[in-house]
Amino acid sequence: MSAFVNHDTFQTLVRTLRETPEPDAASVWPATQMELLAEAGGCRWNVAKQFGGDGVDSAEMLQIYRELSIGSLLTTFILTQRNAACQRIESSPNTSLTEKLLPALCRGRIFATVGISHLTTSRQHVQRPVVSVTECAGKTGFRLSGIVPWATAAIQADLIVTGGSLRDGRQILVAIPRSREGVTVLPPIALMGLSSSQTSLVELNDVFVSFDDVLHGPVDRVMSAGAGGGAGSLGTSAVAIGTAQGTLKMFANEVDQRPELSEFLKPLEEEADGLAHQLQEAASGDQTTGLFSTESIRRRANSLVVRAAQTWLAATKGAGYTIGHPAERAVRESMFFLVWSCPQQVLEGNLRELTQEYRCQS
Repeated sequence: MSAFVNHDTFQTLVRTLRETPEPDAASVWPATQMELLAEAGGCRWNVAKQFGGDGVDSAEMLQIYRELSIGSLLTTFILTQRNAACQRIESSPNTSLTEKLLPALCRGRIFATVGISHLTTSRQHVQRPVVSVTECAGKTGFRLSGIVPWATAAIQADLIVTGGSLRDGRQILVAIPRSREGVTVLPPIALMGLSSSQTSLVELNDVFVSFDDVLHGPVDRVMSAGAGGGAGSLGTSAVAIGTAQGTLKMFANEVDQRPELSEFLKPLEEEADGLAHQLQEAASGDQTTGLFSTESIRRRANSLVVRAAQTWLAATKGAGYTIGHPAERAVRESMFFLVWSCPQQVLEGNLRELTQEYRCQS
């Protein structure tokens, strides 16, 4: 940990999150978990010091995401979406907006999230833009209309970082207050897992944004402008690896009672430790090819988190198959990584692994 992230405070946070019951319904926000995170300084970690943040670098942020996921995937996932909003704001050339928003975000006075999947992996096959942008007469700003398909914690957010496409194909990224006229956050979606992240669709009905609200653009491929992890980034892999390690810690409790299961736990623990090391190596090196490529690490992290949960469930026998058992929840939540910010190449790799396994067994 850096000098600005207290190691003891952070480890206490992880331990407390592991011991604190989490909600599992779309109607219940994990208020206790988010308060614990804020009290430990989580609002400051990824924001530059000049705005009141801790200025944690990207490599260390990966370590934070991984270790925090050991304590709570739900809390970490919500944090990644808030931090993604902060990254897009901080990288904006609109310095007046950056200087206005980031200090408030660091102090926890406002909460932000992103709705950007339609600009990256989600619905890119649709010819008509999911969110259309028109320039106002007199060039006073823009108007956005459409549906943002995935916005985590939108109903809790003061600010939503989202965007859309103009007729000529250029895109903009904007910071819109949830209270802005024309913004409607629909009720949170009941998901297979992580429903309490309160992920919603957001309707934009002729929403006006001035140039003061624009973070990036209009440009081609706005998600390539400025900083940001992007789909399938190492950050998502860090969360997957940490979630697997958290699952294996709970599986270890089962092994304490049934030592004969240790032969199944140890290889998974070694695999997780190896992936965690490779993640940190990739953070400081070439992420384009080979074992340390972003794609390779994400594919193997997806595989690990799914297999860890399934192995624990099998070890619990019938008890783990009942609703409410932590192994049952771990299996549901592990499926999340097959759909969250998962590029096609990674998905194909995971599908290929599954189908090859079945062919080998037939």
